[in-house]
Amino acid sequence: MRRLIWDIETSPNIAFTWRAGHKIYIDPENIINERAIICICYKWEGEKKVYSLEWNKGCDKKMIKCFIEIAKQADELVAHNGDRFDVKWLNTRALFHELDPDPFLKTVDTLVIARKHFYFNSNRLDYIGKYLLGKQKLKTDFGMWWDIVKKNCPIAMSKMIKYCKQDVNLLESIWKKISHYHNPKSHEGVIQGKEKWTCARCGSEDVIRVKQRVSSRGTTTVQMKCKSCFGYYTISLASAMEYSENKNK
Repeated sequence: MRRLIWDIETSPNIAFTWRAGHKIYIDPENIINERAIICICYKWEGEKKVYSLEWNKGCDKKMIKCFIEIAKQADELVAHNGDRFDVKWLNTRALFHELDPDPFLKTVDTLVIARKHFYFNSNRLDYIGKYLLGKQKLKTDFGMWWDIVKKNCPIAMSKMIKYCKQDVNLLESIWKKISHYHNPKSHEGVIQGKEKWTCARCGSEDVIRVKQRVSSRGTTTVQMKCKSCFGYYTISLASAMEYSENKNK
């Protein structure tokens, strides 16, 4: 399976405002420069190299066009808060530039996993990384964004890329820690050309049947456990019968 771990950094809107303070409404008509994606960093799961793409003096069209083609090669895309933030940003900017992204990208959101299965003091990437791994995001400040957006500073852009790459590496490490709690969206065994009863997470055939489940609709499924990656997954009753037949050979 090809999983793409990715993260983006974005610019703020620039707008006219007559006041500053808490809970002040700014009408969209006041925007004089629309926000955009500054950079996209990504890596393929299990590989060392982290790649980066960046805008061209405020224009993110070429970068987004390039990343769309890369994303189409992935079976799944992993991001933290990706479903509500990164994917929507990518789609919005692609729509603006009249590009053609895949509207059915299969995504895995580590923020959703964290909220569903755990009770961290904070679900931010920085906190989870520190809590589980002793690793954190790189420190940054508003000045870096200012220097990139207003001054087109190459030094600031270099720092931004480094910051984003660190987020990608941290994200992959967290994903490895919590992935066993995630119900697979893709079947690794089938991707490898094996039977449906093989491990959905790693494709191993060294699996055992745990228990049978019946839903409120009367649908019967079987929970399996992999002895290689120790992950749990669910298969249909028909696939469970094929598993039993294979074991009895």
